[in-house]
Amino acid sequence: MHFTLYSRSYCHLCEDMLAALNALQTAEKPFTVEVIDVDADEALVARFDELVPVLFADLGEPELCHYFLDEAKVRAVLSK
Repeated sequence: MHFTLYSRSYCHLCEDMLAALNALQTAEKPFTVEVIDVDADEALVARFDELVPVLFADLGEPELCHYFLDEAKVRAVLSK
């Protein structure tokens, strides 16, 4: 399983979401997280600016959550 987290470096909500997501990882349900800094790309700033952090499990699907981790949605993805 792989998650993508759109974030920015000075965002405490981003740090909180990453920590909460990592806390859900277990030996039985391992995953990776790619953290992408939206400020590194003008197109990402235009898309996500005030929504960060934004979490995706599949970039072809709608976001799982933004601002705060939706633990139920993440657990549902991990159980697939």
